[in-house]
Amino acid sequence: MDTFAKPGEHTMSKDAIFTMKLEPELREAFMAATRAADRPASQVVRQLMREYIEKHQHEDYRTWLERKVKKSRASMRAGKGLDDAEVDAEFAELRHQAMKVAER
Repeated sequence: MDTFAKPGEHTMSKDAIFTMKLEPELREAFMAATRAADRPASQVVRQLMREYIEKHQHEDYRTWLERKVKKSRASMRAGKGLDDAEVDAEFAELRHQAMKVAER
């Protein structure tokens, strides 16, 4: 573990090398911004990568959830939905069956 890591920072091994092409002006502006913040450029890039991954993982979840809600609404409109009492009864039976299995 890195004893110099700040709270919430990742301390994984940093053995991989990532090379990319970019405009010289973008690189210089980025390097100046990281120097002004007194942070290593590689640390900032790693944080940006983590944020990008997290954002897109959540977008995948939102897409899945939107599909699920759309499908559920269509099911309800088609009269395939269950009222609260039916859902409660169905899950009470599932709990009962699970308890029987657990008691064996």
